[in-house]
Amino acid sequence: MFTILLVEDSETIIMGLKYALEQEKYNVKIAKNIIDAKKEEGYDLVLLDITLPDGNGFDLFKEIKQKNDVPVIFLTARDEETNVVKGLDLGAEDYVVKPFKVRELISRIKVALRRYNKIVQNLIECKGITIDTENREVKSQGKIVELTGLEYRILLMLFTNKNKLVTREMLLDKIWDVAGNFVNDNTLTVYIKRIREKIGDSEGKIVKTVRGIGYRVDDEKE
Repeated sequence: MFTILLVEDSETIIMGLKYALEQEKYNVKIAKNIIDAKKEEGYDLVLLDITLPDGNGFDLFKEIKQKNDVPVIFLTARDEETNVVKGLDLGAEDYVVKPFKVRELISRIKVALRRYNKIVQNLIECKGITIDTENREVKSQGKIVELTGLEYRILLMLFTNKNKLVTREMLLDKIWDVAGNFVNDNTLTVYIKRIREKIGDSEGKIVKTVRGIGYRVDDEKE
């Protein structure tokens, strides 16, 4: 179940939206001002009014984005182009001008969540390593890492099984299935060593060796 944070001071809008969103099986959190909104955590999308009793929605938006990488849809009673453009330039997912049709807003919420989750699912991140599966790109501390096709497949298998033991047999089977080439146990050791060097893990703190069995990547902090 997705959780939506509604930052809005109009009781009428709050009551109507809360009911409609809960009917769609969303969990709804309410904040009537900036102070309360800053206290909230654990939400998947924000509906954010531009004009709030204690400040500007644009300023709150910046703070939200610094703490939580979630989609934000602006709610505004002012349909001037400058406000709409400003919100989108800041990185808002969408905007809706009041008065709005609830069904239209819910449709936009669904689109925003689908689009955002698709982007997230294409990225695997752990300990400074990012794998963009859509573009087959690997970065270490923000810098692109050049891997061979086989190295990429090995790293991808390890990272898609974070916090799980990946045995050497599992890796060898995967390499055989995908590459169609024979890779023996000794060759796998060489590939792991090369991968570690390329991602800046010469000490094996990211790709950890489970002696005599295989490897694992853990995402907990040291």
